[in-house]
Amino acid sequence: MVTEFLEFLEVNPQARFFILQSQGDRKGLGNMYSLYSTAIKTSFRRDLEGEEIEAVTSVMGAMIFAKEPLNNDVLIMLPGVKIPDSDLDMLQFIQNSLTSVIDKGPIFHFHHCSFEDFVLSFSFSQDLPEFAAVQDQNHHEHQLAMLCLNTMALLALHFNICGLKTLDIRNRDIPATNKSAISPLLSYSCQFWADHLVCTPCEQMLMELVQFVMYDKLLFWMEVMSISGRAHKTVTILKRTLEWSQFNVCCSLICHSTYLMLTG
Repeated sequence: MVTEFLEFLEVNPQARFFILQSQGDRKGLGNMYSLYSTAIKTSFRRDLEGEEIEAVTSVMGAMIFAKEPLNNDVLIMLPGVKIPDSDLDMLQFIQNSLTSVIDKGPIFHFHHCSFEDFVLSFSFSQDLPEFAAVQDQNHHEHQLAMLCLNTMALLALHFNICGLKTLDIRNRDIPATNKSAISPLLSYSCQFWADHLVCTPCEQMLMELVQFVMYDKLLFWMEVMSISGRAHKTVTILKRTLEWSQFNVCCSLICHSTYLMLTG
């Protein structure tokens, strides 16, 4: 039966996967989770190396715990995805291998929410223990928080990011070509860094990054949020950060002072 499944799936993986999904019981392939498990085992035809497993779990975990679908420019920055000292990355390998459950294109989507349910289920960790780290929410929230904060802390976030000749211009009148200077990764980072931070245990490295952003990048972050039409979210983001940082006096005082400044 497995051999027949492989041959059937190889012809047109995406379309035939949906056929199997709708006709699974009649073809004797068991319940939905069993079908998904077979699809993943089929996708990876050999034992994966540690680096490959790290890349797969990083990408799948980010797809599940990110606040909105991520594109290639964001996913390639995750740990294990970029091959050091080369122009190669693991995204194409992952997309090709999981073509039966992931949409093609620059935005990574699972075809159906039931697959995400399967990945977070006990059945997944039992059937595919090598990928069990996908279910570790704290790990992925930490990775995404670090990615967001590092993105803002580096040169990506700076004064007059859109390169305007004059700052006396309304946000809605800024040309799209100028707004394109705000990359998808920076846009995501500015909007969701606190959402990931509050799901992450307090640690020194995160504290230092938050302090740096509050000290050196605050106005630049607010500029991006304003240009992106999200200025109304800044107070809520700082409030959530303040609640998270209450265990660290220094960071808490910085966030609290900034919060009071914005709320009056």
